[in-house]
Amino acid sequence: MKLSLLLKNINPLQVVGNDDVEITGINIDSRKIAAGHLFVAMKGTQVDGHQFIGKAIGQGAVAVLCEDLPADTSDATYVQVASTEDAVGKVATLFYGDPSSKMKLVGVTGTNGKTTIATLLYNLFRKLGYRCGLLSTVCNYIEDEAVPASHTTPDPIELNQLLARMVDAGCQYAFMECSSHAIHQKRIGGLKFAGGIFTNLTRDHMDYHKTVENYRNAKKAFFDALPKSAFAITNADDKNGMVMVQNTKATVKTYSTRTMADFRARLLECHFEGMYLDIDGHEVGVQFIGKFNVSNLLAVYGTALMLGQKAEDVLLVMSTLKSVSGRLEPIRSPEGFTAIVDYAHTPDALENVLKAIHEVLNGKGRVITVCGAGGNRDKGKRPIMAQEAVKQSDRVIITSDNPRFEDPQDIINDMLSGLDKQQMKKVVAITDRREAIRTACMMAQKGDVILIAGKGHEDYQEIKGVKHHFDDREVVRDIFAQ
Repeated sequence: MKLSLLLKNINPLQVVGNDDVEITGINIDSRKIAAGHLFVAMKGTQVDGHQFIGKAIGQGAVAVLCEDLPADTSDATYVQVASTEDAVGKVATLFYGDPSSKMKLVGVTGTNGKTTIATLLYNLFRKLGYRCGLLSTVCNYIEDEAVPASHTTPDPIELNQLLARMVDAGCQYAFMECSSHAIHQKRIGGLKFAGGIFTNLTRDHMDYHKTVENYRNAKKAFFDALPKSAFAITNADDKNGMVMVQNTKATVKTYSTRTMADFRARLLECHFEGMYLDIDGHEVGVQFIGKFNVSNLLAVYGTALMLGQKAEDVLLVMSTLKSVSGRLEPIRSPEGFTAIVDYAHTPDALENVLKAIHEVLNGKGRVITVCGAGGNRDKGKRPIMAQEAVKQSDRVIITSDNPRFEDPQDIINDMLSGLDKQQMKKVVAITDRREAIRTACMMAQKGDVILIAGKGHEDYQEIKGVKHHFDDREVVRDIFAQ
């Protein structure tokens, strides 16, 4: 594609050189540049891509999209823009043939529930007979083909590449998690959304956004950008639910388990095997537990109806859907207690999961919680995580999560700093995660529940920049087998 065509959706400050040059690929990673490529120099949070312009041209780049021009511009065509972050999505969208306009793309944003809702929509619509794609934290899917995910939301080039492959595979729908980082960094720039879903908002990613207000505004920007032709479904039970959609041009719909809304649900019965719900006057059995999952399922139901599906068909398929990997995933022990592996890594998520466990236990068993907190992330939530665990557990084992470049003991100490002497009587700290899980299993008796929180679907532990294989579910099964 000619460079001049790729620039039609952006307003360059200037083009130095020949804009008639043929572009055969786009990349923000200079290591992946090949002959005929356009190199996009991004000013990232860690590294400035402008440093690698020379390397990209040496590897065959014929054009460079950048914010700062080098002293010598004779070696390629240079397109100078005010913000490469803002421009790259629009350029990538054009290069890959505007794939999001060729199917119905729905984005899910919020602190908790994104993966569950996006994955359930993907599974629901496939069971309804449609070809679908999924972009999620756990894995990306193009119909049956799994494409490993490195971020919650890929960069704009990889994103459009995946969407183009979905179009080529005949996908009519794509469901996508939209993280606050991705929205703020304009990784979803240039995409055309048929709809957006807001789940909830609690403290998370303060290491990046610095304040809850900045975090909320990043989420809100997604709804602000939705077109008039789209729908916006928001959680009326969350205090930020209506804030999210106050400036959107999209058609607004609400869902709630507590108040008047367009889509409503009520929990009738709850067991570890699932729940009975009343959704808009229809009784349905589902294979999920927890009031927060009632909200998640309601968001799925409302979205399906907004996409033109019949309520009866949607509810029938919803009754067959199963929980997402690593989300409230139960593993039964031969001794009669249950281990539950969950991704809960924020205070709110931990509170929700523990509430869900208590709803089912109904006072007939103890709860033993194993949890930690990630390194090089928001330190402010660490003591709050420990407080939430202690509040709703009979015993708590504080352990290592993904310490990254921090000392695991420092993270544990940060968590313990939130507890008083009385609370500390319930708590033991064991740095080795495998040993922490083994200890919880030794403490448990028939009828008890062990919650192993924080990593869920992850099959690694990140220590000093290296990902070591570690899967909570595997560890539990090994311990049970012994």
